[in-house]
Amino acid sequence: MNSIIVYIKESYDELVNRVTWPDWKKLQKSSLITGIASIVIALLISAMDMLGKMTFSDIIYKLIN
Repeated sequence: MNSIIVYIKESYDELVNRVTWPDWKKLQKSSLITGIASIVIALLISAMDMLGKMTFSDIIYKLIN
């Protein structure tokens, strides 16, 4: 039990005193970049999914008929 308390105290000390947190402007910029990248990746995956669906549905349809 004592090791858990020591771990929590050391973790708190590291988060408060040793970690360098970004300022508000840098945080906003990073969040915007992450959001845009997520949207772009989602669109690319959606496009690949639609293209694969069209391609393979045509192949399967031709094989069945």
